[in-house]
Amino acid sequence: MNQWKLKEIVLMSILGVVFGFIYLAFFGVGKIFTGLLAPFGLGDLGYEVIYGIWFIVSVIAAYIIRKPGAALMAEMIAALVEVLAGSTTGPSLLLSGFVQGLGAELAFALTRYKDYRLRILIFSGVGAALLSFPYHYFTAGFDAYAPWVLTLMFIARVISAIIITGIIGKFVSDQLAKTGVLRGYALGKELQEKRERNAA
Repeated sequence: MNQWKLKEIVLMSILGVVFGFIYLAFFGVGKIFTGLLAPFGLGDLGYEVIYGIWFIVSVIAAYIIRKPGAALMAEMIAALVEVLAGSTTGPSLLLSGFVQGLGAELAFALTRYKDYRLRILIFSGVGAALLSFPYHYFTAGFDAYAPWVLTLMFIARVISAIIITGIIGKFVSDQLAKTGVLRGYALGKELQEKRERNAA
């Protein structure tokens, strides 16, 4: 059951590459949000309010493929693509991707890879947020922020993970499955079984 098929590896790799470029593009979006929030003294929240986007491929890959390691590996591939595409963060981004992917993976591991309901997808996103925030505290200079700023940043990251990673991640996957392109994968098969039950 847990043995990977070639098509699953290919799909996970494609998702990682596509979202690697999406992740890179969202650095620009983060700058826009930073500029918009700066006049209110909340510029430091600019990236945090959208931080869930940097966890989303882990949830999408895990939800579609439903195999151990899907969340972690998809996140690592996305991080590698960012580095190869010229991210200013450099190779350290690989470690960040590992931490984020591991946080997302743990949620599915705790269910023994048997539960892929919305609440678990949300928990996966929150797991990535919870694990990545302390990592960035020590590596990205978060210790320089005042406690109230850190608190707002943490809350914003968790809320972003809930909405973007969990809820939007599920929505994107479900919409993709409805097109029929995922019929050979776990999510597509689940959708087909639901259709057959409803038609019976």
